[in-house]
Amino acid sequence: MDANLIPNVSVDCVVFGFDLNTLNVLLVERQMEFEGKAYHDLKLPGDLVRWDEDIDHAASRILYDLSGLKNIYLKQYHSFGAVNRLRGEVRDLVWLRSIDHPEERVITVAYFSLLNLTDNTSNQYILQANARWIPVSSLPRLAFDHSDIVMKALENLRDDIKQKPLAFELLPSKFTLSQLQKLYEVVIGTSYDKRNFRKKINQVNYVVPINEKQTNVPHKPARLFMFSRDIYEKTRKDSFDFSV
Repeated sequence: MDANLIPNVSVDCVVFGFDLNTLNVLLVERQMEFEGKAYHDLKLPGDLVRWDEDIDHAASRILYDLSGLKNIYLKQYHSFGAVNRLRGEVRDLVWLRSIDHPEERVITVAYFSLLNLTDNTSNQYILQANARWIPVSSLPRLAFDHSDIVMKALENLRDDIKQKPLAFELLPSKFTLSQLQKLYEVVIGTSYDKRNFRKKINQVNYVVPINEKQTNVPHKPARLFMFSRDIYEKTRKDSFDFSV
């Protein structure tokens, strides 16, 4: 194992991406030979922490190495330290040995980050050939305890998106109210009455209508809106409430 790495402390990153229809998570393919056959499954991007870096820097490094992205939303939300968290399946031990990873107990600090996938540059988000977006609603069983890590991240995101303006990290800079409503429905896992949702929007002055409409759509173009962080910072109260 690389002597620059701490053998018992790691970081795993849950990267959520929204494409205006689906909430996705960024996963990495794990390949190995298992029971005499080629085998592959999916895992979260992660790595052991280096001796010369703090935990937050390790998370930023992992995301940059995976996607080339810097300065994106990143939140430390939980740590996972079950005694046998790396020993759930025989194939997990086989994979650890194949990469010279320590088999003893490893505690991981988990982060989640948010990306919108509708920008023209979205295809540049994934630079590693073995990384791919998978819908959260149809996740397969992941390596180690990574399924639990994703579900805990989704639980945190659902709580935070009602209390912080995180929705706008997942949307393009210009969006329709229908797209905003769709995002909340997909993340929280429910549906909202259109009239009630728009009534809620009318109560917040940081969702600002602009003098533009959609283009190249097969239906009547909808008006576009923007999130004004300046207005939000100047007018916000002690708590953010976007429950509908």
